Amino acid sequence: MDARRTVEAVWRMHSARLVASLTRLVHDVGLAEDVAQEAFLSALAQWPRDGVPDEPAAWLATVARRRAIDLIRRERLRDDRYALLAAAPRDEPHDADPGTATDDDLLALVFVACHPVLSQQSRAALTLRMVGGLTTDEIARAFLVPDATIGQRISRAKRTLAEAEVPFAVPDADALPARLSAVLEVVYLIFNEGYAATSGDRWIRRDLAEQAVRLGRILAGLMPREPEVHGLVALMELQASRFAARTGPDGQPVLLPEQDRTRWDRTLVAHGLRALARARTLGKPLGPYTVQAAIAACHARAARYEETDWEAILALYEALTQLVPSPVTHLNRAVAVLHVDGPRVALDAVDALRGDPRMARYHLLGAVRADFLLRLGRHAEAAEELERAAGLAPTRHERMMLMTRAAAANPSAPR
Repeated sequence: MDARRTVEAVWRMHSARLVASLTRLVHDVGLAEDVAQEAFLSALAQWPRDGVPDEPAAWLATVARRRAIDLIRRERLRDDRYALLAAAPRDEPHDADPGTATDDDLLALVFVACHPVLSQQSRAALTLRMVGGLTTDEIARAFLVPDATIGQRISRAKRTLAEAEVPFAVPDADALPARLSAVLEVVYLIFNEGYAATSGDRWIRRDLAEQAVRLGRILAGLMPREPEVHGLVALMELQASRFAARTGPDGQPVLLPEQDRTRWDRTLVAHGLRALARARTLGKPLGPYTVQAAIAACHARAARYEETDWEAILALYEALTQLVPSPVTHLNRAVAVLHVDGPRVALDAVDALRGDPRMARYHLLGAVRADFLLRLGRHAEAAEELERAAGLAPTRHERMMLMTRAAAANPSAPR
């Protein structure tokens, strides 16, 4: 692995703990994230020239800590944060180790990034940046908006947190439930970026997904009586159980119907089913994450794709469209409609979504519609739909898969 890729890998693995550790020191999440980014840029400049250090994560932490101290000194700040930092040795090993950021520190970082003083969009973008370690471009792709919009959103969010003097702490028990929804949303966004990456050469980024699962489990420990926390954990674990089967030897995506289910992680499946059962026994109305987990459980219980209980899945999607009436939810419902009512009815359901501007650049709309067209024998139309979908696909492997499907859909067409 070359030095640049090493820097990027270390950043993905350790940036959240680094930012959390720095925030605990400087009491300003925006400053902590800025300083961590400076350390990252220093690594990009130095490691290719000088070689990768023996302890790359500790190197980043040490450089970031020094930058934080120097920045505060340079700006001649004389408040409590300066006194706290100035009293500590610059090279103190304990603070140079990003591992000193505990899981509670990580959770506090999530709650700060999801604070009510921020808009919902800003909460998600800031958490994906600071906790997920995503670039501005990757976050922009996740939200289907320009890079500049996300950059401005993140900058404003950090300024807002600083001006509001938001404390770096997990909310107390009374405030936790009201703050939970936004946190669950961004944790799941982080998981989804790992489950199906929105950019780059890798379709799956397990480091992000595993981080989201870990944060979800921490939340479940803090809020054991909240069914949606357990529902989200169940959903992520059941989906994560498929990782080994979701790509072929060449890294190409393997879709659910073709996956070798013997490669699914049965330990994660068992954990996910237990979390789902926990959510269902708490005596509260089920939310969207728990309903989605129940859908994933239907797939997990089927030994073969042909044995899937599509009637149950369609009923669950009917409930989900009431809870989350988004076009993506309706698109997923259409797949269940295919297996229950046939391709003609399913195609009608998908065509009703084509005028929604939110779906204009969503490649999976075309991919799903093409599948329905193929089942109706409309091969030329399916090939055209797949080619358009390939042009919108965010990753190289997805583009290649869709172009291969397009060629197979209409082999008689000139190429």
